[in-house]
Amino acid sequence: MLFETAGIEVSPFIPPLVAFGVSFLTSMAGLSGAFLLLPFQMSVLGYVHPSVSATNQLFNIVAIPAGVWRFVKEGRMVWPLTLVVVVGTLPGVVIGALIRVLYLPDPRHFKLFVGGVLFYIGCRMARELLVGKGRGGDRKGQGAGDFQTRVLFWNRKEIAYTFQGKTHRFSVPGISFMSFIVGIIGGIYGIGGGAIIAPFFVSFYGLPIYTVAGATLMGTFVTSVTGVLFYQGMAPFFPTMHIAPDWGLGVLFGIGGIAGVYFGARCQRYMPENGLKWMLCLVLLGTAGKYIIGFF
Repeated sequence: MLFETAGIEVSPFIPPLVAFGVSFLTSMAGLSGAFLLLPFQMSVLGYVHPSVSATNQLFNIVAIPAGVWRFVKEGRMVWPLTLVVVVGTLPGVVIGALIRVLYLPDPRHFKLFVGGVLFYIGCRMARELLVGKGRGGDRKGQGAGDFQTRVLFWNRKEIAYTFQGKTHRFSVPGISFMSFIVGIIGGIYGIGGGAIIAPFFVSFYGLPIYTVAGATLMGTFVTSVTGVLFYQGMAPFFPTMHIAPDWGLGVLFGIGGIAGVYFGARCQRYMPENGLKWMLCLVLLGTAGKYIIGFF
């Protein structure tokens, strides 16, 4: 099947199958899988136009709602955290999209940028896991009641909620600023920012991965909608470049992602927390190494 915007030809069964496998695993860590689908599109399918970022965000729009619904149903959505993430990342995504089109159109340099972002995230997570080894922080759920969150209070300065008998607090201004920076990076990368901000929540703020997954997925969904609209709107101003998403390819990836994200969200409670972190960490470092070495 030929995808004209992407400039590639591939079987229509490949995108949804790959998206299902990737999103099933990554959604357990609060990620849609877009950060891994981007390397697949660039390296395996040969899709290297700037529009690959918009296509990646289109995948998020189609795939994420099923997983978000699952987290809401199980009572694991921390809505104040979700709102702060969305408000912080939205302006950053727009800035990131402009940077991607104006300053990073060369796929070779874009791959180096991608590799650097993933390498930093992977190293940060590995360090936290090694330092925290043996502290008894590897949790595993036992039932629906164990995984419900309850917001204690929420104001402009701080948010607090409980999970499995423990109270978690964090600064609203701190989360907002970090979300803005992550939004810029996510806008360039085409992932909506969730793959970057989730490890920050876990590493810097010590929030349980079980409780941030729904918020990061929802934040990724909203910012991806903004990103796709922005790329589509910029397309007429850059007639010689492929900027608008490949709608057919993005929807095919999204179809596989719907099932993957939903079942990943459903199975997350049965996975140990450190196991989810190590899985994500190894994939990040492996992908980063490939791009950085390939550049040099």
